[in-house]
Amino acid sequence: MNISFEGQTVIVTGAAQGFGRAIALAFAREGAQVYACDVLQQGLQETAALSEAAGTPLHVRLTDITDRAAVNALVAEAAQQTGRIDVLVNNAGGVLGQVGRPLEEVSASDWQSIFSVNVEGAFSFAQACAPHMKRQKSGRIINISSGAGLGVSLTGIQAYASAKAAQIGLTRQLAHELGEWGITVNNVAPGFVRSNPTTERQWQSYGEEGQQRLVNGIALKRLGSPDDIAGAVLFFASAQAGWITGQVLSVDGGK
Repeated sequence: MNISFEGQTVIVTGAAQGFGRAIALAFAREGAQVYACDVLQQGLQETAALSEAAGTPLHVRLTDITDRAAVNALVAEAAQQTGRIDVLVNNAGGVLGQVGRPLEEVSASDWQSIFSVNVEGAFSFAQACAPHMKRQKSGRIINISSGAGLGVSLTGIQAYASAKAAQIGLTRQLAHELGEWGITVNNVAPGFVRSNPTTERQWQSYGEEGQQRLVNGIALKRLGSPDDIAGAVLFFASAQAGWITGQVLSVDGGK
């Protein structure tokens, strides 16, 4: 399968590390004009340096996805500079340093902050990109959720499981709303991957026995990598996935 994104404009959120970095670098390798954003400036610069070293430079922008004005500004800039928006990857999210606690100990602000970055950020970017995609009568939106959105959070974080489930609901709803303009909206639900400092701490917290138990519960008997997630995203963004929308693809090694 020959997948190329020459001449396409791609926006990737949460690109300073992990999945987002792998996704941004993969699109750049395939010829896309990539606008990679995050709130972590050092990580963004590392992503830019890796892409530059590979001979496939990309654009990095410091952007808070919970700030709608900043989201609109980034999308407007990308559209003005390239004339189009072809692919949006809503990868930014996570647990924001929170840990599992009993329900009665979760504050309203902790609950809302996870929803803001995992759901509202994806909504804001989709809302900003939709007019450009409608005008082109084509586009791809790929949301990155989690196995937690299909089941339960391994760490017991209620807001995270709920927010990722909500993001999956948003995916299906937007697929039906935007389909008549040739815009597909799909979702990738990764399993556990050691992709950033948060997941590394989680992995270490399991201890040797817990780590082995987690791996044994995977059909392929190994953990995946950020590149495994990037591969699924590139497929959904490709011409080969033109009649696939509203779907959730679990990329988890088999459960």
